[in-house]
Amino acid sequence: MTIDSATATGTDVSTIDLDEFIAGIPKCELHVHLEGTLEPDLKLELAARNGIVLKEKTVAEVEATYGFDSLASFLAVYYPAMHVLVTADDFRDLAFAYLTKAASDGVRHVEMFFDPQAHTGRGVPFATVISGYRRAIVDAHAQLGISAELIMCFLRDLSAEFAMATLMESLPYRDWIIGVGLDSDERDNPPNKFAAVFARARREGYQLTCHCDIDQVGSIENIRQALEDIGVDRIDHGTNIVESPQLVQDAKRRGIGFTCCPVSNSFVTSDMKATEIVTLLRDDVKVTVNSDDPAYFGAYIAGNFAALAGRASLGPEDVARLARNAFEIAWLTPRARAAYLEELDTYLARYGL
Repeated sequence: MTIDSATATGTDVSTIDLDEFIAGIPKCELHVHLEGTLEPDLKLELAARNGIVLKEKTVAEVEATYGFDSLASFLAVYYPAMHVLVTADDFRDLAFAYLTKAASDGVRHVEMFFDPQAHTGRGVPFATVISGYRRAIVDAHAQLGISAELIMCFLRDLSAEFAMATLMESLPYRDWIIGVGLDSDERDNPPNKFAAVFARARREGYQLTCHCDIDQVGSIENIRQALEDIGVDRIDHGTNIVESPQLVQDAKRRGIGFTCCPVSNSFVTSDMKATEIVTLLRDDVKVTVNSDDPAYFGAYIAGNFAALAGRASLGPEDVARLARNAFEIAWLTPRARAAYLEELDTYLARYGL
């Protein structure tokens, strides 16, 4: 894909190959579920390792179950697949495989969701989950040069009491977890259901984010609750906010970032939400591009950038803006943020941007 236009600064970008530009640009990923990076071959490998009998025997048979047309249909496949994750080594191997792929996709820093309740609820100790993931982070930093943090998500279709108990169970590992979030089935499970949990998490020093999935019943009210009642630092998905100019202006004023996932959007609804993402980008809202559950939706972060750019006819400056937004809203130290932004600027200078 090449661009045959010019940037606003007059720099001729007609010779830039956009696919190459996207592949090489330093990236920061802020919306990826570790359990959603479970590729079919690793699923089969872990099942064999742990003596788990699966209905599916081949990669093709696993992939044949990926017929999603809604969030609910996706979750019906997503949660049972996690049962192959049993030992700390399993969790380590899952996260390290993702981090290896992310590094090859140009990701320099990533903040990864994990769902401890999906594991503790079936008898896997919290310590097993967190220790495996932590080991992968340490190994990947040493071997691949990629930095990573963990965001612990609460499953919103379970009770607030279970979420609070999970929060308390996380406290001994506070230094390994940068923030908390809220995911899973949004129906009848608004953010305010977990207001006390989020308030306690804030007191414990966690950053706060919250899934506000696209085109759900009550999407705008859920976004309002996340922004005004919970006081989140970021919103995951959240592009329905364009339906409320007042909320858009509030999010813009507060510098709230949105972690958008174009490819997964096109699976769980009929629309990638490219128009909404670009509208927010043009309005200087800090929208970002991420992969969500890439093993299920077939695109890691570079693929999501390319898909959005193709659908919305984005140019290099747009891609650069999306990449910069992610580093700017990441939960980084000022020193680390400055270093990544300098790396980004050095890359852009090679293209005269």
